[in-house]
Amino acid sequence: MNVVASGSRYDVKLAGVRRPKRPEERCMTRKYFGTDGIRGQANKFPITPDFAMKVGMAAGIAFRRGDYRHRVVIGKDTRLSGYMIESALQAGFTSVGVDVLLLGPMPTPAVALLTRSMRADLGVMISASHNPFADNGIKLFAPDGYKLSDEVEAEIEALLDSDLGPRLADAPQLGRAKRIEGAQARYIEFAKRTLTRNLSLEGLRVVVDCANGAAYKVAPEALWELGAEVVTLGVEPNGVNINKDVGSTAPNALIAKVRETRADIGIALDGDADRVIIVDEKGQVVDGDQLMAVVASSWAEEGRLSVPGLVSTVMSNLGLERYLSSLGLTLERTPVGDRYVVERMRAKGYNLGGEPSGHIVLSDYATTGDGLVAALQLLAVVQKAERPVSEICHCFEPLPQVMKNVRYKAGRPLDDDGVRAAIAKATERLGRAGRLVIRPSGTEPVIRVMAEGDDRTLVTDVVDGVVEVITKAAA
Repeated sequence: MNVVASGSRYDVKLAGVRRPKRPEERCMTRKYFGTDGIRGQANKFPITPDFAMKVGMAAGIAFRRGDYRHRVVIGKDTRLSGYMIESALQAGFTSVGVDVLLLGPMPTPAVALLTRSMRADLGVMISASHNPFADNGIKLFAPDGYKLSDEVEAEIEALLDSDLGPRLADAPQLGRAKRIEGAQARYIEFAKRTLTRNLSLEGLRVVVDCANGAAYKVAPEALWELGAEVVTLGVEPNGVNINKDVGSTAPNALIAKVRETRADIGIALDGDADRVIIVDEKGQVVDGDQLMAVVASSWAEEGRLSVPGLVSTVMSNLGLERYLSSLGLTLERTPVGDRYVVERMRAKGYNLGGEPSGHIVLSDYATTGDGLVAALQLLAVVQKAERPVSEICHCFEPLPQVMKNVRYKAGRPLDDDGVRAAIAKATERLGRAGRLVIRPSGTEPVIRVMAEGDDRTLVTDVVDGVVEVITKAAA
């Protein structure tokens, strides 16, 4: 069960709705793919060299579409295990006759971009995003730069569980591999061109924290070329320090540097640079909800929204929804996960979407979240308005929000009659002044209980009550 319930006129009412292949079920019924590719601890299944090689073989076979030289682009972040996984994937792809173009350390959105621009049959990003260095993952992109559909992932999984020996290429048809020079420059130029030609960042002091990750070269260079005075953090990767006390999930270092240098803005990316968190000139953190509000209001004023509204997840604050409503804009909610945001954007024609965590999807430019491009859109608003970031990025007052997790060993606690009754009662108590979200995690046996509303005491009491009942049912 995935419950989103509220009496608020601002809410999307999904309570009691049963849909085939819910997101958490889509993740749990797949054997190797999760909500964002194949993930795990490096050198432990499934992130091992032998399995990565088989992933390359299976994906290469799945994307063979005709009698021509197929190609795949492979990028990675800065994790030590990236070398191992990259070599294994290269062996797998070339063994089934696919040419490999190696990009080196590159942001995830850059890999998606170059998959399209280099006319590749497939794109691969080796990264575990904001996770610690010991983790790694394999993300796959279709020729159009979008993440793979469930159907294609199922096809690849079926191939992974089959004997691929008979489908290996004959010796003359083996693939070739080469490193691509200038890939970083191509992405930098792309990022700059998302701004109008006459816009300059001169006069702005910008601190950029690259999390010792994939954007450690491209993000500072792009900002500098646009005229900003750039102060850097997290640009000295050593294979094991990615996301360690830096980046979008650890903003304290950025906050301190912004205050120390009296910068106008701080920009924190995560390990693969598909998400961004902003710090204003006062050292206050600005999350993805506020950033989406800024872009939405700016684009609405300029007539750039393809649909009057944006797409975000059930976790976005109700304050964002109310703010958008005051502008005549809608908030379309999806389950948690940027892939579901992108799916809804494509289905209904939105060109703006994202998550509170900082995944901001601007489909006029990119097929996935792009932290650098999202930050540049904010900087464009700052320069145009000639106002400090703290004013521009405080579009609404977030409602108090409380979330707690309940871990369970087996079964479906949310199907318990007592739990259903508790959820109904909690929803009634919140009424029009709040919202309740209850969802199973897609990656671990955890149920997340979140409520928000105008009264923090009420919200806390509601969450505690529901958690208590679910905990008993889970036991």
